[in-house]
Amino acid sequence: MNRPEIAFINVFSPYKVWYRGDILFFETDKECRYSITFEDEEFFHVKAYWFNLTNHDHIASPNDVKIMQTVFCVIDEFFRVNPDILLYMCSTAGQQAQRARLFSYWFNKAGQQERFYFKTTEIKGDEPETKEYVAIIIPRNHPQAIEVLAKFDEETAMFNAMKP
Repeated sequence: MNRPEIAFINVFSPYKVWYRGDILFFETDKECRYSITFEDEEFFHVKAYWFNLTNHDHIASPNDVKIMQTVFCVIDEFFRVNPDILLYMCSTAGQQAQRARLFSYWFNKAGQQERFYFKTTEIKGDEPETKEYVAIIIPRNHPQAIEVLAKFDEETAMFNAMKP
């Protein structure tokens, strides 16, 4: 993976972003620390990365639009230096549906629909009645975008069919 450049992120990011090792960090006005990581994944013979956003202090910030803006500055920079795919799974901390809705809301509010395909789906969890939410973000100009989106639908449908 080409490492997102801090200088480009911080041009538009309302919260200052920095690296510690390979992990991106930022802190909110309420002193809540977030980290962002990207983990390698091979998806349908195409390079992909799991996008991980972690709230280390577990401080709720429902109206802090600067978190969304900072996250999308990082995502924009990721795609500027990587022509790949991002996968996102909402935390399994019991608020998956709420986090999935929030991320979808952020994506739409950030006006990313013209540049990216964004698809989210619900999959069955390991425990009965547990649901996980997974999303894919792929640049519209990706040469395999349509095939990758079809494979995403096929894989999630197959995963759900295997669970009771």
